[in-house]
Amino acid sequence: MAGRVHQINVSHGGVPKLGVPEALITASGVSGDRQADLRHHGGPDQAVCLYSLEVIEGLQAEGHPIGPGSAGENLTVVGLDWNQVTPGSRLRVGGALIEVTYPAVPCAKNAQWFSDGKFSRILESRHRGWSRMYARVLEEGRVTVGDSARLVTDSQ
Repeated sequence: MAGRVHQINVSHGGVPKLGVPEALITASGVSGDRQADLRHHGGPDQAVCLYSLEVIEGLQAEGHPIGPGSAGENLTVVGLDWNQVTPGSRLRVGGALIEVTYPAVPCAKNAQWFSDGKFSRILESRHRGWSRMYARVLEEGRVTVGDSARLVTDSQ
């Protein structure tokens, strides 16, 4: 299944992360991005945070003022079946190969993107399929907006 990179998002710490046209994806994260709270964010198993544009649009349809980069994801992808993006799945995103590690737990800083302040709306244990996902980097590479984002198998 193939999708594409809708937006690449970085910040100097905190949310929202803002769009950039391209970035280098490395084992330590996305170039130009920084986490303010290294106790809860970052590290090799959280090098990249992914989110689905379709999920964001679903949240917007519910009345939430969320947008790409708002929830702190590095890569907003479009055209992937988000239910297939699960721990252990691998994605070829531009020149990088990443492996999903686990759902990202939202923090209170995400409350501003929810009309009722209930950021638990994107907590995987409560709303399966609505969470952002963390990933580790298996192959470093450059990613540009519009690049292919596709699920891959071991043989690809």
